[in-house]
Amino acid sequence: MRELMASYYMQGHQAECNAWITSGAPVELLYAMDIYPIYPENHGALIGATKLGSYYSDFSERNGFSRDLCSYARCDIGCVFAGTSPIGGLPKPTFLFACNNICNTVVKWYEVLSRIFKVPLFILDTPFIRKELKESHLRYVEEQLYDFIKFAERITGRELEDQKLKEVIARSVEGVGLYAHCLQSARNKPSPMNCFDAFVNMAPIVCLRGTDHAIQFYVGLKKELDDRIKQGISAVDNEEIRLLWDNIPVWYRLRWLGEFFENRNACLVADTYTNAWTGFGELKGNDILSSMAEVYTLSYLNIGMDRTAEIINHLIELYDVDGVVMHSNRSCKPYSFGQYEIQKKLSVPSVIIEADMVDERVFSEAQVVTRLEAFLEML
Repeated sequence: MRELMASYYMQGHQAECNAWITSGAPVELLYAMDIYPIYPENHGALIGATKLGSYYSDFSERNGFSRDLCSYARCDIGCVFAGTSPIGGLPKPTFLFACNNICNTVVKWYEVLSRIFKVPLFILDTPFIRKELKESHLRYVEEQLYDFIKFAERITGRELEDQKLKEVIARSVEGVGLYAHCLQSARNKPSPMNCFDAFVNMAPIVCLRGTDHAIQFYVGLKKELDDRIKQGISAVDNEEIRLLWDNIPVWYRLRWLGEFFENRNACLVADTYTNAWTGFGELKGNDILSSMAEVYTLSYLNIGMDRTAEIINHLIELYDVDGVVMHSNRSCKPYSFGQYEIQKKLSVPSVIIEADMVDERVFSEAQVVTRLEAFLEML
């Protein structure tokens, strides 16, 4: 995993043409045009995991960006001001590609980056699907995909070939299928992995979706997990309680949280965050852009609360969990908004803890311990 991601970042610096892209944008179009994708959000998660979130956020805050803003954005912009990061910083983008199906923060974030780097920005606007997806929604997004192709061809001088796009889509679907199989191995009792394992191993499906690298990685992970099940090796010894995590991880406390639950014979067997990427496996090859419009518009954070609650309840049933741990994430309003309302619609008990995905200054260990211990005792 480390070797794969180190190679990914190194090749980004060497690439002749690259685009900074949001995690919910259709990366398959970039790979099909030999445009290397760079993910500032993944970079932010890496900063959080190295416990440097507040350090790089401070560079943004000293330049006028509020502490109330997304910590991924603050870290990423802070690295630009600092001129470095834990991996030496990201390469300057050829252009920027933002899709607001995950949040609207990315629109302003990428506008800031566009001004800093003086490079073009394309924003793919997806309508929020409160209830049902309409034909007008699909046509609106599909037309923008055609616009993006023209935009990228004009900026880079490279043309999109239909056959190459079909090949990338096929690899993307295969990779997502393998990834979904890995996640669903946690349905086994006891589970061979927990959500903290899933968090660590999700980077290829985000950054390398549509490549052979992702396929090879998840083939290996699938084999390892299948072997663990056959040998009876579990993520948590004496698994007694099965839980589901909601929201982005608390990256700087992964190990601490993992040990906290393990010491109490509780296993977080699934989560909404990593499962959000399994939806990209619905891409179809017969009408690619229409299929992309549908799949990327119906991303997990671009739907109403009723549909969100349905998805969580489906995961509860699929993984046979006893309770839900909901991370009320100070940085991610779209993900955290409505959690108290969604709580009422869940089929099992739940608890809400307050933290931040990257900024460790927000984390209160005593408060989190008190809430989680009371919740586990109740179960």
